[in-house]
Amino acid sequence: MIESDSSYTAPPVLTVTALNAQVARLLERSFPLTWIGGEISNFTRASSGHWYFTLKDDAAQVRAVMFRGKSQYANFIPREGDKVEVRALVTLYGARGDYQINVESIRRAGVGALYEAFLRLKDKLGAQGLFDTERKRALPLFTRAIGIVTSPQAAALRDILSALKRRAPHVRIVLYPAPVQGQGAAERIAGAIATASRRAEVDVLLVCRGGGSIEDLWSFNEEVVAWAIADCSMPVIAGIGHETDFTIADFSADMRAATPTAAAELAATPHADWLASLAADATDLRRAMQRALGAANQDLDNWSRRLLSPSAQIGHQRLKLVALSTALTHAVRAPVNRHSYALAQLRARWSTERPDVRAARSDIATWQHRLGSSLGHQLQRRRHALDALAAQLELLNPQRTLERGYAIVRDASGKVLRSPGQIRVHEAIQVRLAEGSAQVGVASVQGALE
Repeated sequence: MIESDSSYTAPPVLTVTALNAQVARLLERSFPLTWIGGEISNFTRASSGHWYFTLKDDAAQVRAVMFRGKSQYANFIPREGDKVEVRALVTLYGARGDYQINVESIRRAGVGALYEAFLRLKDKLGAQGLFDTERKRALPLFTRAIGIVTSPQAAALRDILSALKRRAPHVRIVLYPAPVQGQGAAERIAGAIATASRRAEVDVLLVCRGGGSIEDLWSFNEEVVAWAIADCSMPVIAGIGHETDFTIADFSADMRAATPTAAAELAATPHADWLASLAADATDLRRAMQRALGAANQDLDNWSRRLLSPSAQIGHQRLKLVALSTALTHAVRAPVNRHSYALAQLRARWSTERPDVRAARSDIATWQHRLGSSLGHQLQRRRHALDALAAQLELLNPQRTLERGYAIVRDASGKVLRSPGQIRVHEAIQVRLAEGSAQVGVASVQGALE
């Protein structure tokens, strides 16, 4: 007979649900959110909005689910065979006991590297001051011409033209065509911006394209485009992609628009607004003119009341003029009489004391003649000496030597070469001739002939 041990306790028995719940918690704690790369397979989009698919590589696969709350923020819908990268949480689907991953976000394969390159370039150009607020220029108040850098086939161009035709039909539009994606697109976009800057025929420049993936928009993340925008001679508005898309061009532009249509709306004030503003200004001007005319009429009335008869004013001024004329005559005549008497006395004294200068004048004339003759002889001797020195200098003129067939040889630094030892083979030297100079290469050097 087997006796029971009352101290023995049976181990707990887990339900399958509890087991799967514990395993799920263990997986979620052990594997935090991480990026996983693979190929899409068995993709299904449920009516609820959830995405179900298998993520696989060459050797393995794992089931994945992306719930509607996360999938609605994805910028693309994956297709069978797409290479993607997902940020997911490793877990367990308890109802079936299947190991799976819950996807938080999804991107095309390689986008992570592109985004990192985007951040590196953004930090680099930001450190160089390319995005500083001080560099941003204000948009013109009245826009007469708008330039557009985009592809002629782009839907963004049609949206811009429609918006401008509706808002500002008076504005002239200049298209600077450039591809907006593909090989070499960045250089051609930068070239189109440089052309618009050089021509300076528009008041503001729009750099635009429609939405797309980060790969589609990558041409606007190139450094050459950022510098072209920064160096542009007129303000630049960037309208690239959708509202959530950001590129390097957006940061370097003077203003960013959420869409190409929004860029067009920022570039030009609506025609109706200008007409309304002009009408208001005309009303203000009319009122100001009426106020000015009213004030002028009041001033005229005041002055007319204070105005005296012209004949009375003329008579009064005539009497004042006669009085002033009499006073002036007396004031002028008295000093003149005094000075005339003083002058007569001085003339009498001067006539008695004036010396005879005729002999001195004769001596001066003689000395002037002698001095002129002496200076003439000296000048002639100096002129002959100068001619002789000029002739000697002309003999020593290097130009005369060059005209006889000689030349002056200098090295690249301009030093005159006087011996073959100063010349190196294959060195470029400068040869000065009588009528110009030439640059020649040295094939060989020989010593002096004995």
